Amino acid sequence: MDFGFGPEDDAFRHEARAWLRAHLDAAPDRRDWERTLGRSGWIGIGWPEGGYGNRRATLTQQVAWAEEYARCQAPPRSGHIGENLLAPTLIAHGTPDQKSRFLPPVARGEELWCQGYSEPGAGSDLAGVRTTAVPDTPHSYRITGQKIWTSLAHEADWCFLLARTDPAAPRHHGLTFLLVPMDQPGRIEVRPIRQLTGTSEFNEVFFDGATARADHVVGGEGGGWRVAMSLLGFERGVSTLAQQIGFARELGEVVRTAVATGAADDPVVRDRLVGQWAELRAMRWNALRTLGGPADAGAPSVAKLLWGRWHQRLGELAMQVRGAAGAVGPADWSSTDPYQLDALQHLFLFSRADTIYGGADEIQRTIIAERVLGLPKEPRGTEG
Repeated sequence: MDFGFGPEDDAFRHEARAWLRAHLDAAPDRRDWERTLGRSGWIGIGWPEGGYGNRRATLTQQVAWAEEYARCQAPPRSGHIGENLLAPTLIAHGTPDQKSRFLPPVARGEELWCQGYSEPGAGSDLAGVRTTAVPDTPHSYRITGQKIWTSLAHEADWCFLLARTDPAAPRHHGLTFLLVPMDQPGRIEVRPIRQLTGTSEFNEVFFDGATARADHVVGGEGGGWRVAMSLLGFERGVSTLAQQIGFARELGEVVRTAVATGAADDPVVRDRLVGQWAELRAMRWNALRTLGGPADAGAPSVAKLLWGRWHQRLGELAMQVRGAAGAVGPADWSSTDPYQLDALQHLFLFSRADTIYGGADEIQRTIIAERVLGLPKEPRGTEG
Protein backbone atom coordinates (compact mmCIF):
# COMPACT_ATOMS: atom_id res chain seq x y z
CA MET A 1 0.00 0.00 0.00
CA ASP A 2 1.36 3.43 -0.96
CA PHE A 3 0.87 6.01 1.76
CA GLY A 4 -0.07 9.41 0.35
CA PHE A 5 -2.50 12.29 0.76
CA GLY A 6 -5.32 12.79 -1.76
CA PRO A 7 -7.78 15.63 -2.41
CA GLU A 8 -10.18 14.43 0.32
CA ASP A 9 -7.31 14.38 2.81
CA ASP A 10 -6.33 17.92 1.84
CA ALA A 11 -9.92 19.09 2.38
CA PHE A 12 -9.98 17.37 5.76
CA ARG A 13 -6.67 19.02 6.66
CA HIS A 14 -8.02 22.48 5.77
CA GLU A 15 -11.14 21.83 7.87
CA ALA A 16 -9.02 20.76 10.84
CA ARG A 17 -6.71 23.77 10.50
CA ALA A 18 -9.62 26.21 10.28
CA TRP A 19 -11.34 24.69 13.31
CA LEU A 20 -8.18 24.82 15.41
CA ARG A 21 -7.48 28.44 14.49
CA ALA A 22 -11.06 29.38 15.34
CA HIS A 23 -11.02 27.74 18.76
CA LEU A 24 -7.45 28.01 20.04
CA ASP A 25 -7.62 31.68 20.98
CA ALA A 26 -10.44 30.89 23.38
CA ALA A 27 -8.87 27.64 24.64
CA PRO A 28 -9.65 27.39 28.38
CA ASP A 29 -8.03 24.97 30.83
CA ARG A 30 -7.08 21.46 29.73
CA ARG A 31 -10.26 19.75 30.93
CA ASP A 32 -12.48 22.31 29.20
CA TRP A 33 -10.35 21.94 26.07
CA GLU A 34 -11.14 18.21 26.01
CA ARG A 35 -14.86 19.04 26.10
CA THR A 36 -14.38 21.57 23.30
CA LEU A 37 -12.73 18.90 21.15
CA GLY A 38 -15.46 16.44 22.03
CA ARG A 39 -18.34 18.74 21.09
CA SER A 40 -17.01 18.91 17.53
CA GLY A 41 -16.30 15.18 17.28
CA TRP A 42 -12.49 15.46 17.16
CA ILE A 43 -11.92 12.81 19.86
CA GLY A 44 -11.79 9.20 18.67
CA ILE A 45 -11.44 9.86 14.94
CA GLY A 46 -9.13 6.83 14.72
CA TRP A 47 -11.48 4.40 16.46
CA PRO A 48 -12.53 1.51 14.21
CA GLU A 49 -16.11 2.05 15.40
CA GLY A 50 -18.30 5.15 15.34
CA GLY A 51 -21.57 6.08 16.96
CA TYR A 52 -20.09 7.24 20.27
CA GLY A 53 -20.08 10.93 19.40
CA ASN A 54 -16.85 10.69 17.40
CA ARG A 55 -16.42 11.35 13.71
CA ARG A 56 -14.72 8.67 11.62
CA ALA A 57 -11.55 9.40 9.68
CA THR A 58 -9.29 7.44 7.37
CA LEU A 59 -5.70 6.74 8.34
CA THR A 60 -4.39 9.59 6.17
CA GLN A 61 -6.96 11.96 7.68
CA GLN A 62 -5.89 10.92 11.17
CA VAL A 63 -2.32 11.85 10.22
CA ALA A 64 -3.52 15.20 8.84
CA TRP A 65 -5.38 16.00 12.07
CA ALA A 66 -2.42 15.03 14.26
CA GLU A 67 -0.01 17.11 12.17
CA GLU A 68 -2.24 20.18 12.16
CA TYR A 69 -2.78 19.88 15.91
CA ALA A 70 0.99 19.87 16.42
CA ARG A 71 1.63 22.71 13.96
CA CYS A 72 -0.92 24.93 15.71
CA GLN A 73 0.79 24.20 19.04
CA ALA A 74 -2.57 23.25 20.52
CA PRO A 75 -2.70 22.49 24.27
CA PRO A 76 -1.28 19.17 25.55
CA ARG A 77 -4.01 16.57 25.69
CA SER A 78 -5.37 15.32 29.02
CA GLY A 79 -7.64 12.77 27.37
CA HIS A 80 -5.18 10.96 25.12
CA ILE A 81 -4.87 7.92 27.42
CA GLY A 82 -8.61 7.28 27.32
CA GLU A 83 -8.84 8.02 23.60
CA ASN A 84 -5.80 6.15 22.30
CA LEU A 85 -5.31 3.33 24.83
CA LEU A 86 -8.49 2.51 26.72
CA ALA A 87 -10.95 3.00 23.85
CA PRO A 88 -9.25 0.69 21.30
CA THR A 89 -8.87 -1.89 24.08
CA LEU A 90 -12.58 -1.78 24.92
CA ILE A 91 -13.48 -1.93 21.24
CA ALA A 92 -11.34 -5.09 20.92
CA HIS A 93 -12.14 -6.80 24.24
CA GLY A 94 -14.97 -4.97 26.01
CA THR A 95 -18.59 -6.03 26.35
CA PRO A 96 -21.35 -4.03 24.64
CA ASP A 97 -22.32 -2.59 28.03
CA GLN A 98 -18.73 -1.52 28.73
CA LYS A 99 -18.46 0.19 25.34
CA SER A 100 -21.75 2.04 25.72
CA ARG A 101 -20.86 3.12 29.27
CA PHE A 102 -17.28 4.30 28.79
CA LEU A 103 -16.71 5.29 25.16
CA PRO A 104 -19.24 8.17 24.86
CA PRO A 105 -17.81 10.09 27.89
CA VAL A 106 -14.30 9.70 26.45
CA ALA A 107 -15.50 10.97 23.06
CA ARG A 108 -17.21 13.94 24.75
CA GLY A 109 -14.03 14.75 26.70
CA GLU A 110 -15.90 14.37 29.98
CA GLU A 111 -14.01 11.49 31.64
CA LEU A 112 -10.21 11.35 31.84
CA TRP A 113 -8.18 8.16 32.34
CA CYS A 114 -4.81 7.03 33.64
CA GLN A 115 -2.95 3.72 33.18
CA GLY A 116 -2.06 1.56 36.19
CA TYR A 117 0.60 -0.83 34.91
CA SER A 118 4.07 -0.15 36.32
CA GLU A 119 4.92 -0.89 39.95
CA PRO A 120 8.13 -0.42 41.97
CA GLY A 121 8.95 -4.09 41.39
CA ALA A 122 7.28 -4.48 38.01
CA GLY A 123 8.32 -1.85 35.49
CA SER A 124 9.71 -3.45 32.36
CA ASP A 125 8.81 -6.85 33.86
CA LEU A 126 5.06 -6.32 33.79
CA ALA A 127 4.35 -9.94 34.69
CA GLY A 128 5.76 -9.18 38.15
CA VAL A 129 2.67 -7.15 39.13
CA ARG A 130 1.88 -7.58 42.83
CA THR A 131 -1.16 -5.34 43.24
CA THR A 132 -4.02 -7.64 44.22
CA ALA A 133 -7.73 -7.61 43.43
CA VAL A 134 -9.75 -9.82 45.78
CA PRO A 135 -13.48 -10.54 45.35
CA ASP A 136 -15.27 -8.52 48.02
CA THR A 137 -18.86 -9.36 47.08
CA PRO A 138 -20.28 -11.28 44.10
CA HIS A 139 -20.35 -7.92 42.34
CA SER A 140 -17.09 -6.19 43.31
CA TYR A 141 -13.35 -6.46 43.99
CA ARG A 142 -11.11 -4.80 46.58
CA ILE A 143 -7.76 -3.61 45.23
CA THR A 144 -4.62 -3.21 47.30
CA GLY A 145 -1.16 -2.22 46.05
CA GLN A 146 0.95 0.52 44.53
CA LYS A 147 1.39 1.80 40.98
CA ILE A 148 4.13 4.19 39.88
CA TRP A 149 4.97 6.48 36.93
CA THR A 150 1.20 6.88 36.47
CA SER A 151 0.82 9.72 33.99
CA LEU A 152 -1.92 12.27 34.74
CA ALA A 153 -3.31 10.29 37.70
CA HIS A 154 -3.80 13.62 39.50
CA GLU A 155 -6.31 14.65 36.81
CA ALA A 156 -7.92 11.30 36.01
CA ASP A 157 -11.48 10.25 36.81
CA TRP A 158 -10.77 6.56 36.11
CA CYS A 159 -7.80 4.18 36.03
CA PHE A 160 -7.48 0.97 34.03
CA LEU A 161 -5.09 -1.28 35.88
CA LEU A 162 -3.57 -4.73 35.94
CA ALA A 163 -3.94 -6.64 39.21
CA ARG A 164 -3.31 -10.18 40.41
CA THR A 165 -6.50 -12.08 41.15
CA ASP A 166 -4.89 -15.54 41.53
CA PRO A 167 -1.63 -15.39 43.54
CA ALA A 168 -1.06 -19.13 43.03
CA ALA A 169 -1.09 -18.92 39.22
CA PRO A 170 2.13 -18.58 37.14
CA ARG A 171 3.36 -15.06 36.52
CA HIS A 172 1.56 -14.34 33.25
CA HIS A 173 -1.65 -15.99 34.46
CA GLY A 174 -3.96 -14.94 37.24
CA LEU A 175 -3.84 -11.28 36.14
CA THR A 176 -7.01 -9.26 35.59
CA PHE A 177 -7.69 -5.96 33.78
CA LEU A 178 -10.01 -3.72 35.83
CA LEU A 179 -11.61 -0.28 35.42
CA VAL A 180 -11.39 1.61 38.70
CA PRO A 181 -12.97 4.97 39.66
CA MET A 182 -10.36 7.32 41.11
CA ASP A 183 -12.78 9.26 43.34
CA GLN A 184 -12.41 7.03 46.41
CA PRO A 185 -11.10 9.19 49.29
CA GLY A 186 -9.22 7.19 51.87
CA ARG A 187 -8.89 4.26 49.50
CA ILE A 188 -6.87 5.84 46.67
CA GLU A 189 -4.00 8.27 47.27
CA VAL A 190 -2.15 10.05 44.45
CA ARG A 191 1.32 11.43 45.16
CA PRO A 192 2.95 13.54 42.41
CA ILE A 193 6.59 12.73 41.53
CA ARG A 194 8.71 15.84 41.04
CA GLN A 195 10.84 15.52 37.89
CA LEU A 196 14.10 17.11 36.77
CA THR A 197 12.06 19.80 35.04
CA GLY A 198 10.31 20.75 38.29
CA THR A 199 6.94 19.56 36.97
CA SER A 200 4.95 16.50 38.04
CA GLU A 201 3.18 14.72 35.17
CA PHE A 202 3.93 11.34 36.78
CA ASN A 203 2.53 10.05 40.06
CA GLU A 204 2.61 7.27 42.60
CA VAL A 205 -0.85 5.81 43.25
CA PHE A 206 -1.67 3.80 46.37
CA PHE A 207 -4.74 1.56 46.50
CA ASP A 208 -5.91 0.66 50.00
CA GLY A 209 -9.01 -1.46 49.56
CA ALA A 210 -10.25 0.51 46.54
CA THR A 211 -13.42 -0.87 44.98
CA ALA A 212 -14.00 -1.98 41.38
CA ARG A 213 -17.20 -3.46 40.04
CA ALA A 214 -17.14 -7.01 38.70
CA ASP A 215 -18.85 -5.91 35.49
CA HIS A 216 -15.92 -3.52 34.93
CA VAL A 217 -13.48 -6.38 34.38
CA VAL A 218 -12.31 -6.36 30.75
CA GLY A 219 -11.54 -9.69 29.11
CA GLY A 220 -12.73 -11.78 32.05
CA GLU A 221 -11.02 -12.66 35.31
CA GLY A 222 -7.55 -14.06 34.60
CA GLY A 223 -7.49 -12.60 31.08
CA GLY A 224 -5.52 -9.51 32.01
CA TRP A 225 -2.23 -10.42 30.35
CA ARG A 226 -3.86 -10.90 26.95
CA VAL A 227 -5.72 -7.59 27.25
CA ALA A 228 -2.64 -5.75 28.56
CA MET A 229 -0.48 -6.93 25.67
CA SER A 230 -3.17 -5.93 23.20
CA LEU A 231 -3.27 -2.44 24.72
CA LEU A 232 0.49 -2.00 24.41
CA GLY A 233 0.11 -2.44 20.65
CA PHE A 234 -2.04 0.72 20.53
CA GLU A 235 0.58 2.94 22.19
CA ARG A 236 2.36 4.01 19.02
CA GLY A 237 1.11 4.90 15.55
CA VAL A 238 -0.23 8.08 14.03
CA SER A 239 0.97 10.08 17.06
CA THR A 240 4.58 9.48 15.96
CA LEU A 241 4.12 11.75 12.94
CA ALA A 242 2.60 14.50 15.06
CA GLN A 243 5.44 14.14 17.53
CA GLN A 244 7.89 14.78 14.71
CA ILE A 245 6.23 18.14 14.00
CA GLY A 246 7.15 19.17 17.53
CA PHE A 247 10.65 17.79 17.06
CA ALA A 248 11.09 19.89 13.91
CA ARG A 249 10.01 23.00 15.81
CA GLU A 250 12.55 22.28 18.56
CA LEU A 251 15.30 21.64 15.99
CA GLY A 252 14.51 24.96 14.35
CA GLU A 253 14.94 26.74 17.68
CA VAL A 254 18.29 25.01 18.25
CA VAL A 255 19.48 26.08 14.77
CA ARG A 256 18.42 29.70 15.38
CA THR A 257 20.21 29.67 18.73
CA ALA A 258 23.36 28.24 17.15
CA VAL A 259 23.39 31.07 14.59
CA ALA A 260 22.73 33.73 17.23
CA THR A 261 25.49 32.53 19.57
CA GLY A 262 28.01 31.92 16.81
CA ALA A 263 28.14 28.20 17.62
CA ALA A 264 27.16 27.48 14.00
CA ASP A 265 30.56 28.76 12.89
CA ASP A 266 32.05 25.55 14.29
CA PRO A 267 32.08 22.91 11.49
CA VAL A 268 31.54 20.13 14.05
CA VAL A 269 28.39 21.83 15.34
CA ARG A 270 27.15 22.39 11.77
CA ASP A 271 27.71 18.72 11.04
CA ARG A 272 25.64 17.74 14.10
CA LEU A 273 22.84 20.12 13.12
CA VAL A 274 22.66 18.74 9.59
CA GLY A 275 22.79 15.21 10.97
CA GLN A 276 19.82 15.89 13.27
CA TRP A 277 17.84 17.33 10.34
CA ALA A 278 18.61 14.37 8.07
CA GLU A 279 17.72 11.81 10.75
CA LEU A 280 14.42 13.55 11.44
CA ARG A 281 13.51 13.37 7.75
CA ALA A 282 14.43 9.68 7.70
CA MET A 283 12.21 9.06 10.75
CA ARG A 284 9.27 10.71 9.00
CA TRP A 285 9.61 8.60 5.89
CA ASN A 286 10.04 5.49 8.00
CA ALA A 287 6.86 6.32 9.93
CA LEU A 288 4.93 6.85 6.69
CA ARG A 289 6.31 3.59 5.30
CA THR A 290 5.24 1.55 8.32
CA LEU A 291 1.78 3.14 8.45
CA GLY A 292 1.20 2.34 4.81
CA GLY A 293 2.66 -1.14 4.89
CA PRO A 294 1.73 -4.54 6.39
CA ALA A 295 1.92 -5.18 10.13
CA ASP A 296 5.50 -5.37 11.39
CA ALA A 297 6.13 -6.70 14.89
CA GLY A 298 9.36 -4.77 15.21
CA ALA A 299 8.25 -1.41 13.74
CA PRO A 300 7.07 0.20 17.02
CA SER A 301 10.31 -0.81 18.78
CA VAL A 302 12.48 0.49 15.94
CA ALA A 303 10.60 3.79 15.96
CA LYS A 304 11.00 4.17 19.72
CA LEU A 305 14.74 3.48 19.54
CA LEU A 306 15.15 6.02 16.74
CA TRP A 307 13.26 8.95 18.23
CA GLY A 308 14.33 8.39 21.85
CA ARG A 309 18.05 8.73 21.21
CA TRP A 310 17.52 11.40 18.52
CA HIS A 311 15.62 13.59 20.98
CA GLN A 312 18.24 13.12 23.67
CA ARG A 313 20.98 14.16 21.26
CA LEU A 314 18.95 17.23 20.33
CA GLY A 315 18.73 18.22 23.99
CA GLU A 316 22.48 17.81 24.38
CA LEU A 317 23.07 19.87 21.24
CA ALA A 318 20.75 22.58 22.56
CA MET A 319 22.97 23.02 25.61
CA GLN A 320 26.14 22.90 23.51
CA VAL A 321 25.06 25.79 21.27
CA ARG A 322 23.95 27.81 24.31
CA GLY A 323 27.38 27.56 25.90
CA ALA A 324 27.74 28.75 29.51
CA ALA A 325 24.39 30.58 29.24
CA GLY A 326 22.68 27.20 29.19
CA ALA A 327 23.37 26.85 32.91
CA VAL A 328 21.56 30.09 33.79
CA GLY A 329 17.81 30.19 34.31
CA PRO A 330 15.51 32.69 32.56
CA ALA A 331 14.69 34.54 35.80
CA ASP A 332 16.37 35.31 39.10
CA TRP A 333 15.85 32.76 41.84
CA SER A 334 13.35 33.58 44.54
CA SER A 335 11.84 31.64 47.42
CA THR A 336 8.37 31.94 45.91
CA ASP A 337 9.43 30.93 42.38
CA PRO A 338 12.65 28.92 42.71
CA TYR A 339 12.58 26.74 39.61
CA GLN A 340 12.30 28.17 36.11
CA LEU A 341 13.53 26.77 32.81
CA ASP A 342 13.45 28.12 29.30
CA ALA A 343 12.32 25.90 26.40
CA LEU A 344 15.76 24.51 25.53
CA GLN A 345 16.66 23.77 29.15
CA HIS A 346 13.34 21.93 29.52
CA LEU A 347 14.11 20.00 26.33
CA PHE A 348 17.50 18.90 27.65
CA LEU A 349 16.26 17.78 31.08
CA PHE A 350 13.00 16.13 30.00
CA SER A 351 14.62 14.24 27.13
CA ARG A 352 16.82 12.34 29.58
CA ALA A 353 13.78 10.14 30.21
CA ASP A 354 13.06 9.48 26.53
CA THR A 355 15.01 6.22 26.47
CA ILE A 356 13.22 4.95 29.59
CA TYR A 357 9.49 5.70 29.50
CA GLY A 358 7.27 3.93 27.00
CA GLY A 359 9.61 0.93 27.08
CA ALA A 360 13.31 1.27 27.85
CA ASP A 361 15.82 0.92 25.03
CA GLU A 362 17.00 -2.42 26.43
CA ILE A 363 13.44 -3.77 26.29
CA GLN A 364 12.96 -2.56 22.70
CA ARG A 365 16.16 -4.29 21.61
CA THR A 366 15.03 -7.50 23.31
CA ILE A 367 11.70 -7.34 21.46
CA ILE A 368 13.47 -6.89 18.12
CA ALA A 369 15.93 -9.69 18.89
CA GLU A 370 13.31 -12.22 19.97
CA ARG A 371 10.24 -11.39 17.88
CA VAL A 372 11.85 -10.16 14.65
CA LEU A 373 15.29 -11.76 14.41
CA GLY A 374 14.25 -15.00 16.13
CA LEU A 375 17.21 -15.01 18.52
CA PRO A 376 17.08 -17.14 21.68
CA LYS A 377 14.95 -15.65 24.42
CA GLU A 378 16.64 -13.77 27.23
CA PRO A 379 17.27 -16.03 30.26
CA ARG A 380 14.61 -15.56 32.94
CA GLY A 381 14.77 -16.15 36.65
CA THR A 382 12.97 -19.15 38.12
CA GLU A 383 9.27 -18.41 38.47
CA GLY A 384 7.75 -18.52 41.90
